[in-house]
Amino acid sequence: MDTRRSRKSGTSVNWLKRHLVVIAGLLTLGYLLLPNIVVTVFSFNQPKGRFNYEWQKFSTDAWTDPCGVADLCGSLTLSLQLAAWATLGATVLGTLIAFALVRYRFRARGAVNSLIFLPMAMPEVVMAASLLTLFLNLGAQLGFWTILIAHIMFCLSFVVVAVKARVMSMDPRLEEAARDLYAGPVQTFVRVTLPIAAPGIAAGALLAFALSFDDFIITNFNAGATVTFPMFVWGSAQRGTPVQINVIGTAMFLVAVLFVVAGMVIGNRRKRQKA
Repeated sequence: MDTRRSRKSGTSVNWLKRHLVVIAGLLTLGYLLLPNIVVTVFSFNQPKGRFNYEWQKFSTDAWTDPCGVADLCGSLTLSLQLAAWATLGATVLGTLIAFALVRYRFRARGAVNSLIFLPMAMPEVVMAASLLTLFLNLGAQLGFWTILIAHIMFCLSFVVVAVKARVMSMDPRLEEAARDLYAGPVQTFVRVTLPIAAPGIAAGALLAFALSFDDFIITNFNAGATVTFPMFVWGSAQRGTPVQINVIGTAMFLVAVLFVVAGMVIGNRRKRQKA
């Protein structure tokens, strides 16, 4: 009996060792997804009071009327517009800066490389207060444009880092081969350089969009009377959290999952075509 028990325990330990990484990964993934699951579940809740913190009754009323709360969809639209324009500005400027830092040698290049990381390392409160001081000294009216400038500024560093890593890994012989085949500078960039750098540019753009849409601290300092979606959620939490906020959060999560799945499917198809 003792021998059998020792064999079983040994087998269990060996199985645990072989699958320890998988188990740890699943537990971590479950921990990360738990808030999203809670938000999704409570988007079907029908609370009795103003706060959507306790489960009361299943209902789809919030899903059939996501804009039923005043100013919710207006703030959501504003956040999407800000995120789109901030992504466009940060992606264009960040891509140009990344190519300049990798391909060219100029004075203070090392200093610029170091300064690029400052917005990433600096606390958001410090950056928000600094930008607010700048706008007030310039006499700028706080609102959409001050938020947009602030968002482009702190998203720029993340785009530069993502694109720079991709450009540094590029093989320069591919561009040399294109030039040997009589391709002009523009044709070489469009057909060779840009497709290779595209994954890094896309990653930087997606990161910039998420950071801009989700930002609260910098936006709150420089918004004036403008209310974005994160600011609306924060204000609603003081008075009572409507179920529609959970609906919007769930919809955004599902859209992000669809993008990830679509990217994986497209990547697998390309691998199959190359094979």
